[in-house]
Amino acid sequence: MAHEFRIEDQVYTRFTFERDGRVLRAVITSDHPVNGVDGPMHDELARVFTDLQRDSESDIIVLTARGRAFCAGGDFAWFQQQIDDPASFRAIAWDAKRIVTSLLEMEKPLLCRLNGAAAGLGATIALLCDIIVADEKALIGDPHVKVGLVAGDGGALIWPQLIGYARAKELLMTGDMLTATEAKALGLINHAVPGAQLDAKLGEIIAKLQGNPKWAVRWTKTVTNIPLRALAAQMMDAAIGWESVSNYLGDRREAVAAMAEKRAPNLTGE
Repeated sequence: MAHEFRIEDQVYTRFTFERDGRVLRAVITSDHPVNGVDGPMHDELARVFTDLQRDSESDIIVLTARGRAFCAGGDFAWFQQQIDDPASFRAIAWDAKRIVTSLLEMEKPLLCRLNGAAAGLGATIALLCDIIVADEKALIGDPHVKVGLVAGDGGALIWPQLIGYARAKELLMTGDMLTATEAKALGLINHAVPGAQLDAKLGEIIAKLQGNPKWAVRWTKTVTNIPLRALAAQMMDAAIGWESVSNYLGDRREAVAAMAEKRAPNLTGE
């Protein structure tokens, strides 16, 4: 008999899990008001997708969040800790790569239920899912540059593949946010619907997936992701490396302080 592995038997403090038959919903559940990423959440993000793949009782995964946001990227208190102790930023580099690679290696179909704002790493996680269904009022973007960081934790990898280099570079270098409706028009996400219709649209897609032979669906996804996995292997060491370097800079410290103090940053180019 195959070894049974249930994700509920693992210890998670930033996720809860809900089952509906062979569909498993992984819910980001944080005390942070916009599900900002802190150290414990980053640790769990580095293993949750592997555990979801191993879960014996599910065939389709839905990733969503509790509250008004999906995931607003790094928590500012955590940012300040990384600025004050750059070694702590360096220490998460392996996990940062593993978040991206484990998302791309998952064989099960992974649907993103984008219930609210997704920024930075939150946007990367959403965009690395296979099908993204968003509340039309949700915002999505990668404002790493606005807090003085290189968009190294997957943004520079996935955005150009979805919308082309010209539009991706503009959005990554400006840090502008998009509405879900704008994102759909660009081809960044699959569907933008009124919030009340979010679950109905997901249910429609899930029914289509379940109506097809499971292994044909699963392995079609797997082979489609091969070029993205190869690209991640080429890019992620350098991307995380440059992001780590940017964490040392004076403008990084100033950008985070200005955000925290709700003022314009006094950038010096240092």
